[in-house]
Amino acid sequence: MTLAFWIAAALVLYTYAGYPLCIALLARTFPRSWRRETWPLSSQQKPVSIVMAVHNGERLLPWKLEHLLSIHPELVHEVIVVSDGSKDATNTILNAVDDQRCRAIILHGQVGKAAALNRGVAAATGEVLLFIDIRPTVAEGAIPALLANFSDPAVGCVAGELILRTGDHDATAAVISGAYWRYEQWIRNCEARFDSPVGVYGGFYAVRRSVATEIPAGTILDDMYQPLAIIRQGYRSVIDRTAVVYDTWPSKISGEFSRKVRTLAGNFQLIAIAPWTLSPRNRVLLQFVSHKVLRLFVPYLLLITLVTSLLIGRHSNLYLAVAIAQIAFWLLAALSMRVRVPFLYRIGTPAGALLSLNAAAVVGFGKFLFTRGPLWKIWSPTETKVGA
Repeated sequence: MTLAFWIAAALVLYTYAGYPLCIALLARTFPRSWRRETWPLSSQQKPVSIVMAVHNGERLLPWKLEHLLSIHPELVHEVIVVSDGSKDATNTILNAVDDQRCRAIILHGQVGKAAALNRGVAAATGEVLLFIDIRPTVAEGAIPALLANFSDPAVGCVAGELILRTGDHDATAAVISGAYWRYEQWIRNCEARFDSPVGVYGGFYAVRRSVATEIPAGTILDDMYQPLAIIRQGYRSVIDRTAVVYDTWPSKISGEFSRKVRTLAGNFQLIAIAPWTLSPRNRVLLQFVSHKVLRLFVPYLLLITLVTSLLIGRHSNLYLAVAIAQIAFWLLAALSMRVRVPFLYRIGTPAGALLSLNAAAVVGFGKFLFTRGPLWKIWSPTETKVGA
């Protein structure tokens, strides 16, 4: 029982602190730089094909098209928008665009983002494919910054730096979009400096068209499958922190919980449809297991530490105290998600975020196992203000 407690506790500690510190040390000790040079342009050359999948995007689409068609026209060859079974005015808006660079692909039945992106990629002619979601705002200079990384022939995928807006978020959602996301990006940046991150922000990343892989239909996490498939071919996936993009995640913890359920269900799905991710054919296998796979098991490891400390606590005051501390921590976490306790705010809110993330992993596993039909239907996209 004692051994089970310490193994579970050590794995939790490794997942949240040990691995991040190890990858940071590796990135510092064995950094792998890559070349960044301004993309050479001629009057005929426009290397970028933007590919965006949209479902019922009438509210944001006019702003988004204006935004995309106005940024760096000297680089953007075409903007391909795939309407994925839209039932609102999306198709009408696309058909009314008076710009030959905008190419619309209308799918009359919804097939999911992965299949929609595959259709866009098949139609693209640019040397670099830039995948963008409808919500994010791309900062000036972000596209040239991404392109500069492709001057290194070893680089196959480039992601930018995501800055999340949290102005109207509740306390727990703000922690996830704030402190937790900065922690997550720090890990990804360390992975990129050492080799490659195991996932990128799916709303703004670019790949060489020559190495782009068809994503299995129904895949939730195209932003993990595509980079990992490119890494599997021997290329690197990197992050350029000067290529900035702004986005907003759900402002309420209920919406953030649903988003994480979808993401974590997608992790289980990824392993099922791409078992090579857990084989030596995956060059970043250690990073993948440490960063993604172990997090899926943390809820059960935490339960083991609680149950074993309670059982051992019948004979040991030390373990009893540990059990009581765990119970108090999780009660505080649950309370912080319902009410704000001023004097416990600094502890309670991060605890609530941790509870939400781990509960989402459990629910996500259930969704993966028991959802009938396409798994991508378990979550609806975040609503944001135009240009927010």
